[in-house]
Formats: sequence, structure tokens, C-alpha cells
Amino acid sequence: MRSKCLDGITGNTARTTSAYHQTTPASRTRGSTVKLPARPVRVTALVALGLASVLAVSACTDNSVSTSSTGAADKTLVIDKSFDLKTSDPARAFELTGSIVDKAIYETALDFEGSDVTKVVPGITSFEENADNTVLTLTMTGTHTFSDGSPVTADDIVFSLQRVQGIAGNPSFLLDGVTVAKTSDTTVTLTSAASNPALPFILPNPSLGIVNSKVLKANGGTTGADDAAEAFLNKTSAGSGPYQLESFDVTTKVAFAPNPSYAGEKPAYSRVVLENVEGPTQKINVQAGSTQVALDLNADQVQGMDSSVKVLKDASPYLIYSWYNQDPAVSGGVTDNADFVKAVRQGIDYSKLLSIAGEGSTQPGGMVPSMFLGAITSDPANVFDLTAAKASLAASGYSGQAVTFSYPNDITVNGLQMQTLAEAIQSQLKDVGITLTLAPSPISTFLDAFRAGKLQSGIMYWGPDYPDPADYLVFNPGESLGLRAGWAAGSDATVTAAADAASAASGDDARKTAYEAWQNAANATGPFIPVIQPGQYAVTTSEISNLELNPVWTVNIADIK
Repeated sequence: MRSKCLDGITGNTARTTSAYHQTTPASRTRGSTVKLPARPVRVTALVALGLASVLAVSACTDNSVSTSSTGAADKTLVIDKSFDLKTSDPARAFELTGSIVDKAIYETALDFEGSDVTKVVPGITSFEENADNTVLTLTMTGTHTFSDGSPVTADDIVFSLQRVQGIAGNPSFLLDGVTVAKTSDTTVTLTSAASNPALPFILPNPSLGIVNSKVLKANGGTTGADDAAEAFLNKTSAGSGPYQLESFDVTTKVAFAPNPSYAGEKPAYSRVVLENVEGPTQKINVQAGSTQVALDLNADQVQGMDSSVKVLKDASPYLIYSWYNQDPAVSGGVTDNADFVKAVRQGIDYSKLLSIAGEGSTQPGGMVPSMFLGAITSDPANVFDLTAAKASLAASGYSGQAVTFSYPNDITVNGLQMQTLAEAIQSQLKDVGITLTLAPSPISTFLDAFRAGKLQSGIMYWGPDYPDPADYLVFNPGESLGLRAGWAAGSDATVTAAADAASAASGDDARKTAYEAWQNAANATGPFIPVIQPGQYAVTTSEISNLELNPVWTVNIADIK
């Protein structure tokens, strides 16, 4: 499995960190700073960026504004975002800003409602799964129209999804092992090689947006590696979403105009401008009212905001975790000891880390973020108890030897510095009797050793490729993240069995129960400790009455009122 998080730089995509991060001189991010390095991923996600949060503030709209021919009021919405934008071609885009852009332009076969990513709702199609989750049947609703006035057809869905697979760009892994076929004029069948209950949660990803196949074929579009339609799509959108491209520049701004043929509820704004702006300037702009929405402010920047703005604070879907290598060749005879890892779990003061992270942050109970199906809110295994931690450490036979604690020091997650967290954990574990030697390094250096499973312990983060707990099974023995912690296949039969049961479960209730059981098992004996989900923030002017954050596409600009 892969993931689009930086730590998930384990996957096959290049999705960047969080659209809500503040990052320092690395090479790619979703925040109000620099970009963190592109990382290959596996996904899913973003989401996961499951952010069940709604910003509801008093509206001060001007009811006298005129209405355009599209039904949208003649007013402009300006959104500030730190860009990690490369393309508006959905089959190639997998960065966070690209998801915002494509969500506005392209509808998907299935969808999520607002910020809730725990339930899939119909989009262009409704859906039905067979009993073993190997066949997903999509049925056209017949009510969706491209911007040129032509209806969306089953052929368009097949072409669009096969194009994602054929181009083999960053998002292609979303459809790994899936065969897409038209079965009638109104139905499309997606057949998976193995049980794939996560597939409905993957299809709402804007990278799987449905394009007008006739228009694309006339402009170089194919379902193979020879596709040449990207340049066309960066100038002229070909979707059925609420907006269409007015202008597109990956370094400065993207402007949107309403799609005159959009079949859904008309958006509130006749023009939307998404501007590339760094965090400190975003704060100035939104307080001055020159922009209505700022998406990349961190905990420090939202402090002391004046009363003219509204601040939404909630947990991001990015999970920061600590790991302790189980490979005897790397562990130094320390970190592969179960009682030692238990001492660390009991010795971290999670509440103090939350106070460092600021409002909106939360302690995850397991590796699945709090807003996703199957998340656990707490687990006695991960509770601060200094006395118990000292007892566990004594049982481990640890005699004070230094443990190397590695982390990237040139990135932040949602404005939270990894350096700050590492220093806090070092101090807390010192009280237990554990000696951590901090080993910071640039992300480019850190990743090579981390991916190779050569680091004794440390702290890192993971972001969702798609908002489903299946995206976190990479933290199992023998899987990509498990191997980074030296957790080899076959090394923990109990956790592996729980993971297999979760993967095979069908239906929301059964899957929820199974994934909760898997996380409890992993917390009991595994090398990964879920530490914190940082807060994320959105700031708006008082005229904005509704803004919902979503872990997959950050914001749906058509829903902003």
C-alpha cells in the first residue's frame, strides 16, 4: 500500500503534505509556506483529510446584488492558499491545491456530503456492491451535464477512469487492481481482483473526476501513455462541475466562472479566485477584507485575530506517530523489547503535547485518524502514567543506554514543528529514565534511511490517501510502514490476524468493529505509537456564512456561501 503523506513517501504518488500545513524549507506542502518533497504514494487521501467540521458564521450578504445568467450572484470570492499546484488535469493531479481546483470543475461518480467522509453518497451515479466487495456497479442518474451542454454518459465514466489508469500518473494507484467496463448505457462495472470495500470511498477523489470524452479525444486525449490532453485541460476545462476554468496559472492564481450547464444548485459566487499566498500575508489579507478565506494559517497566526474574522479550529487528518525499530540489527537490543515500548507509551504526556499543538488538535486512539470510520477515541495502552512507565522500563532490563531518535527538522505539519515535538518527548521520557539522543536531519536525508528501515526510533507523520481505514493497514508487520520499523511479516500473528479480519470485513458496522479491534491489538504489541493530530485552521471574513473543511479536497468552493 502507499500513502500520500510525506512519511507515506512510501507510495507511488507525489501528493504533498497537508493543504493546511505550514512548512519550512523543504520542497513541498499544503501549507502556507514552502513545498515538501514530492513523495510517491499509495493511497488514498487525503483526508482524510475526514474533517467533520463546519464553519457557520453570521452572514452579512448584500441582498441587492444582481444575478448573472448562470444563476450565481454577481460577486467574487477570493481564497488565499499556498500553492502546491502542478496541473488541473484530474488524471495527473494529486496535490492538495489541485484537488481544490478539480473538485470545483469535475464531478465524480460518487461523492461525500460536506465534511462527512464516513458515508459515501451518489454523485454522477448511484452504486451497489456485491457481497464480497469485488464488484461495484455504478448506475447513471441521468441528470448531469458538461459545460458544453452535452450529457454525461457511461462512456465518459469509462474513458475517464481508464485514462487515469493508462496515463499511470500519481493518482493511478487509486484504481490498482480494478477493471473498468461499460455494461449498459446506464451502468458501469468496476471489478477488483480482491475484496475492495474501500473503493466507494476512493471514487470521490477529484483525481477521478469525469471528463467529457468527446472533447478530450478531439484534443489529444487517450486512455494510454500517449495521452496529450493536459495542455488543453490547463486552459479549458471539460467537466460537469459547478465551475469551469476562467484562467489557470500554477504560480499565481486560478480563476473560476460558473458552469452555465451545471445541473445542481448554482453556486453563490459568479467568480472565484484562488490565489497563491503565504501564511503571514494571508492573515493580513483576511483581516483587511481583501480576501474572504485564508486556508493556511497556523496556531500562532490565528492568535489575536480581530473580531472582524471567524476562525475554524479542528483536528487535521494528519497523524503524527512515534516508532521503535523491531529489527535486532537496528534496535540495539532496546527498542525491540515489548516492555520498553510499553514504557514509552505510558511515559508520553499526551495532554502536554496537545497544549503545545494548540486548539483543534487531538490525541488519536490508534493509527486511524479521528474523523474516519473505525477510529478509536482512546485506548488504555496509550495513557500517561509515570509510575507504570517506570515499572515497565524496569521490566525491560533497560540500563540507560542512549536511543537515537530521528525526525525531519525542515518540515512542519499544520504549523507544528517536528523539532518541538521531539524535544518535548525527549524531556518527558527522561523523567521515565529513558535517554533519547535527538537526531534531526533534512527530509531528503531522513527519508532514505527511514524507508530502508535503518532508524532506531523517531517521530514522523502520515496523511490519508483516501478517507478509509484500509489506507492505514500499511502499519502492519511486513507492510511498507511496518518494515520501516523493522516489523517483519509473521512477527506478530495477533496483529496480522486482526488486520486480515479488518480487510475482509464488509459493511460499515462490521468494518468499524474490525478496525477498532485491529488498532487495539496493534497498540498492545506493536512498535507504532499514535501521538497527535495537529489542529488545522480556516479563517474567513464575517460575510462568509458556510465553509466546510474536507480531508480529501480541503474545501468545495461551490459550497462556500
